[in-house]
Amino acid sequence: MAGRINDEDVKAVRDAVPIDAVVSDYLQLRNAGGGNLKGLCPFHDEKSPSFQVSPSKGLFHCFGCQEGGDTIAFVMKIDHLTFSETVERLAAQAGITLRYEEGGYNPAHQRGERIRLVEAHKIAAQFYVDQLESAEAEIGRKFLAERGFDQAAAAHFGVGYSPAGWDHLTRFLRGKGFTDKELTLSGLSQEGRRGPIDRFRGRLMWPIRDIGGDVVGFGARKLRDDDNGPKYLNTPETAIYKKSQVLYGIDLAKKDIAKSSRAVVVEGYTDVMACHLAGITTAIATCGTAFGGDHIKILRRLLMDNGSARVIFTFDGDAAGQKAALRAFEDDQKFAAETYIAIAPEGMDPCDLRLAKGDTAVADLVEPRTPLFEFALRQIVARYDLETPAGRASALDEAAPVVARIKNSGAQHEVAVQLAGMLGILDTQFVVKRVAQLARWARDRGGRGPAPAAQRSSPAYEAAPQGFSGPALNLRSPAHRTERELIKLALQYPQLVSPAFDAYGLDEFTAPPYAAVRRAIEEAGGAEYGAQDPQEYLVRVRDAAPDDAVRSMVTELAVEAILRKTVDEMYAGIQLVQVRLRAVDRRIRDVQGSLARLGAGGDPQHLAAVQNELWVLQQYGQALRERGADAL
Repeated sequence: MAGRINDEDVKAVRDAVPIDAVVSDYLQLRNAGGGNLKGLCPFHDEKSPSFQVSPSKGLFHCFGCQEGGDTIAFVMKIDHLTFSETVERLAAQAGITLRYEEGGYNPAHQRGERIRLVEAHKIAAQFYVDQLESAEAEIGRKFLAERGFDQAAAAHFGVGYSPAGWDHLTRFLRGKGFTDKELTLSGLSQEGRRGPIDRFRGRLMWPIRDIGGDVVGFGARKLRDDDNGPKYLNTPETAIYKKSQVLYGIDLAKKDIAKSSRAVVVEGYTDVMACHLAGITTAIATCGTAFGGDHIKILRRLLMDNGSARVIFTFDGDAAGQKAALRAFEDDQKFAAETYIAIAPEGMDPCDLRLAKGDTAVADLVEPRTPLFEFALRQIVARYDLETPAGRASALDEAAPVVARIKNSGAQHEVAVQLAGMLGILDTQFVVKRVAQLARWARDRGGRGPAPAAQRSSPAYEAAPQGFSGPALNLRSPAHRTERELIKLALQYPQLVSPAFDAYGLDEFTAPPYAAVRRAIEEAGGAEYGAQDPQEYLVRVRDAAPDDAVRSMVTELAVEAILRKTVDEMYAGIQLVQVRLRAVDRRIRDVQGSLARLGAGGDPQHLAAVQNELWVLQQYGQALRERGADAL
């Protein structure tokens, strides 16, 4: 049975790896105020950032999809790892040696599948790099040199060589403790007639890394005429490699993409190398598949859809390149960024262009850009004879629906005017109206659909998280806002509300979600414990939550900004008083109702007790109004 990781080591890993550093490997983060950071959520599609990270608390929370948690939870979710796999990966990054209970640690059996497959790829990548120095790999070194890549360039991109024998890598990995099953699952080996053999043999090897920097697959280039395989052979789909979800070079380009809000999409591994060496360090490529929706999701998180973002596609000028460009345009509206296409003179790709005309020519390639929509429209229009009315009408019939897909009405109108010019139709308004009509028809066919995003994010649409019973609640209404603020203070600034907060009962919180969080705080030791150990306190509160809905609410409130810039004892006191005062006023109304029901004919002793309670409550309420927090 797998040993459980020591609790102290888990805490050490959680404390040692800053959550903002981990999250920044996957998306661009910007200042959100109050010490928090924000970005586009990696767990659902959104156009404005609702994903927040609190470095001081070690937590993240998305106010759109309600995903949240600590560093470990983030890595588990985004990389589909188990708890143990995640802790082991983060521990390796932090240089922490983990201790295992229940029988110690056996790496061959106790590491999760993904960790094992990633480790196998890491070792394989170094194996291939070492083999590039062999005599047999002379053909690979020659291939690189002929394309303008020296030894330093090969080393920078981790390019290697797979020996031509049947099972060199397979035997090497077996010697490192990997099983035949693991080698087959990894895609590094395949079944032969007498057992596993190497999948890649006698080829130049490019390691394909995910956005976090882990090698998850390889691209292998044919070098010899007697190799009957395809020109490029990629790793098959595995538990860690999905070609539609990886971009070659993203690990090297991600920081510059985020910094410059620009990405350059090229077609091959050598094109990425050529661009980077020419100073275009935002270049990336797909891995044997068309650029699609999952690739867009990766880029959008880095580009942040900030209005000035640019994505430039560099396709060959041949028919295949034009077809690829049109496929990219099909997904164009999934970007908030502006998309462009750049085609090198004489149809050369960036690698050939660099060889022929140098680094400057590659840098210039992505400057004089043509908007992708314009390229797509020109490709359509070029198929028709515009000298005839029938030709112009047919071209309009095919091109107008393309323009109608543009979501921004202002941009749609502008492109419709350009289309009229391309077609040579003097009545510009006719084309504009035709496009607008098609856009309306498309919307009508789609039905009413969900409420607009602005409405859905408004307070009127907010409800209690799933798992809480009762009618939908407006958790940000004035009736609940103070309760929310006090719970946030108890989670984020426990020292300011302790020990008064710990004396508050569940009935003082009228929203069930807030009452549930209050109970979790109580079971975690209260705000007083939080004042002593803030980091561990939040972990304990989340652990004390009875279900995912309450746990999500804890994370949300621990990350959400306090409504006031200056958070001090005075502000905390105001929230404490307001929540208590509202609870007192509610109780006063209840008691007054009891008195009315008792009437003059009620039991005198009971009547006196109720009247006395009412007097005490009224006096307490008056004291809270006059003396504030001093009356608590």
